[in-house]
Amino acid sequence: MFSTNKTVAFHTLGCKLNFSETSTIARNLLDNGYKRVEFNQPADVYVINTCSVTANADKECRTIVKNAMKVNPKGFVAIVGCYAQLKPQEIAEMDGVDLVLGATEKFNIADYLEDLNKQEDTLIHSCEISEADFYVGSYSIGDRTRAFLKVQDGCDYKCTYCTIPLARGISRSDTVENVLKNAREIADRGIKEIVLTGVNIGDYGKGEFGNKKHEHTFLELVQELDQVENIERVRISSIEPNLLRNETIEFVSKSERFVPHFHIPLQSGSDAILKKMKRRYLTKLYHERISKIREVLPHSCVGVDVIVGFPGETDEHFLETYNFLNGLPISYLHVFTYSERDNTEATNFEGIVPQNVRKQRNKMLRILSEKKRLAFYQSQLGTTQKVLWESDNKNGKIHGFTENYVKVETDFSEELINKTETVDLAFMNVNGCVEISRRPSRKFEEVYE
Repeated sequence: MFSTNKTVAFHTLGCKLNFSETSTIARNLLDNGYKRVEFNQPADVYVINTCSVTANADKECRTIVKNAMKVNPKGFVAIVGCYAQLKPQEIAEMDGVDLVLGATEKFNIADYLEDLNKQEDTLIHSCEISEADFYVGSYSIGDRTRAFLKVQDGCDYKCTYCTIPLARGISRSDTVENVLKNAREIADRGIKEIVLTGVNIGDYGKGEFGNKKHEHTFLELVQELDQVENIERVRISSIEPNLLRNETIEFVSKSERFVPHFHIPLQSGSDAILKKMKRRYLTKLYHERISKIREVLPHSCVGVDVIVGFPGETDEHFLETYNFLNGLPISYLHVFTYSERDNTEATNFEGIVPQNVRKQRNKMLRILSEKKRLAFYQSQLGTTQKVLWESDNKNGKIHGFTENYVKVETDFSEELINKTETVDLAFMNVNGCVEISRRPSRKFEEVYE
């Protein structure tokens, strides 16, 4: 390592996968002598890792660039991520942007930072997405409590609304050996929880050794990670319902490390709309997956992604979705309003849903989500759970999550930070969190340093 006496700040938009990659890019620059500072501080370089799932993500990128320029008008601004791969020229036209790096170039960012003077013409280095056929492992370590561990990248699905295959390329996976190596490195840092992330993690194993064959399955990866010592929890992030096998659900139900929490995209509760979206399942399969989870893990948390306002979604289609979700034993929703994305098949579909109707449907499902979350939290009152406390101190309170993702609050104490405590869940407070009983059984798990 050498010293450049240069500072760098990072801002990440979008998903857990982006956060894991930002952390890896940051470690690369720190290894090249940069010093990391907060994004609201003057820095020599500002790196913005972008998302492009919705139009709002694109607009937010513009806002973040403006904010950086207010802090340091002479700061060198580099844009990476999905938006940078999809629309490099559009980004290059933004005031203040000096460098745009595509899907493969972002991991070699240090090579492009030799001249940090503001550029008259923005430099663009963006590959054809077909060249994004190799894998770069990543994990985040900014949080003392949990780390996002990337195990897979890219997607071979052709959903008609999605730009991710255009932004990230084909489905490809890390090797089991490297995933385990990264997991052990995370454990060695005293981090207690790992969240597995990727674009389509259920497709794990494809492209593991540079070919399209499945050398391993997602279940095999889960079984290997279950043996990693000094990690208390492993959480599975979003996984496609057709790729979440019953065998995986059953394994999680018996695991000491994998927690009872699943996030399973639905997108629509109407089979007609699912077919237009080119999803690889119908509501019958989705219902079967939820039923299997409830059968073997009755107290588990189940989150759902859903899109409203897709072209052709009539009032009847939306009510199908609403009623289907209302009848499912799920715990919360992530609701997305459909957003037209260039170069996707859905932009040519008829039956455009007016924006005011999209907003109304979004609001209805958000209200339903809150009802589901409250009902789930209330079902957990009176139970004894393990809470992993985090490091925040907000108004004298510290919060943490149970294994099944109930958010818990109690009075702040330094000794609780990054500790796992067995507590009794007593009541819900005005903040929408669960409070523990006044006399918790202060039973801490062994701490690994």
